[in-house]
Amino acid sequence: MQELLWLLLPVAAASGWWAATRSLRKKLAAGQRRHDPAYFRGLNHLLNEEPDKAIDVFIEMLEVDSDTVETHLALGNLFRRRGEVDRAIRIHQNLIARPALTTEQRGQALLELGQDYLRAGLYDRAENLFNELRQHKLHLPHALRHLLTIYQQEKDWEACLRIADELERHADADLSVERSQYYCELAGEAERRGQRKRAVVLLRKALAADRGCVRASHQLARMERESGSAADAVKLYLATVERDPDYLPEVIEEIVQTNRALGRHDRLRQFLEDMAARHPNRGAELHLVDLIRETEGEQAALDYLNDYIARTPSLLGLMRLLELRCDRAGGHNDTLLGQVRDQLRRLMRERAVYQCGRCGFEAKQLHWQCPSCHAWATIRRRPLHDADG
Repeated sequence: MQELLWLLLPVAAASGWWAATRSLRKKLAAGQRRHDPAYFRGLNHLLNEEPDKAIDVFIEMLEVDSDTVETHLALGNLFRRRGEVDRAIRIHQNLIARPALTTEQRGQALLELGQDYLRAGLYDRAENLFNELRQHKLHLPHALRHLLTIYQQEKDWEACLRIADELERHADADLSVERSQYYCELAGEAERRGQRKRAVVLLRKALAADRGCVRASHQLARMERESGSAADAVKLYLATVERDPDYLPEVIEEIVQTNRALGRHDRLRQFLEDMAARHPNRGAELHLVDLIRETEGEQAALDYLNDYIARTPSLLGLMRLLELRCDRAGGHNDTLLGQVRDQLRRLMRERAVYQCGRCGFEAKQLHWQCPSCHAWATIRRRPLHDADG
């Protein structure tokens, strides 16, 4: 609070001087010579170490007119940024209640008050104010962006789509990624209700909005697989990987299982070898080790893994190597290897697997919208944690 006090003292002093000067002129004209008692009341609060009361008095001294609107807005914004939302709301509500404001000044006050309500979690009040600005086309881009934030919090994806379309028209913004994610959210809701056809239509719309939407193509692949169309599912899985190779760890297990179910072992091995070469440390090499172990034996799998780790170091590769060696020892004389393996497993379970490429937020599970910066489709699995070991 002391820091805030030092920030506001220059404002208070200037405003007090201005108010006193203006008041003095009026009083001189009326033959009065009395000082404004509010100013001395504020100083008295400061001397008594009551900065909150002093600030309130100085704010009240600022008469709302065309010359002080910006000062009130700045004070309210300062309080909101410092987390004192109640004070910010009081200042901005007081502004809006003044009939002398211009249309632009009222619009700015409404925008600030809406942000106060949004910060306080009063979404219904904030929504009403932003919709009023939207109706009168005042501060439209800002109002629409705040409405988008509210509807995302409320998971009203249909409303998000409407606002996103409007925002793209009025703010020259590209929200193709966001719109594709809204369609995916709606598709997930439709699928949970058993509306498979509607879900497919929505996922196609997601891909039309953003051709690189791996979430949509993955959902489509999974739905095809669950419906028995394994061959079509494989095509969609491969298309997903082509869209974004970093997403390979999220689909590789399903690709392996679907190809095994189809009996396509040769195609599977070719795919895994290609992925291991083109996109190392994305999990393909570990599945390839399992396939080599099945078809060529344990020693061939160990030889491949040793060579791979030498060329491309990987914690997961080392983990799999320890597992193979422990299995080969059969529990006879490799207690130390077993302990190292168990400790490595524990350490890997405790580490965050995913990270947002925009703000650096770390998580143990995949989020389509970053909980920190709220960006969509920015979280990826870290290279050293491509597969679950």
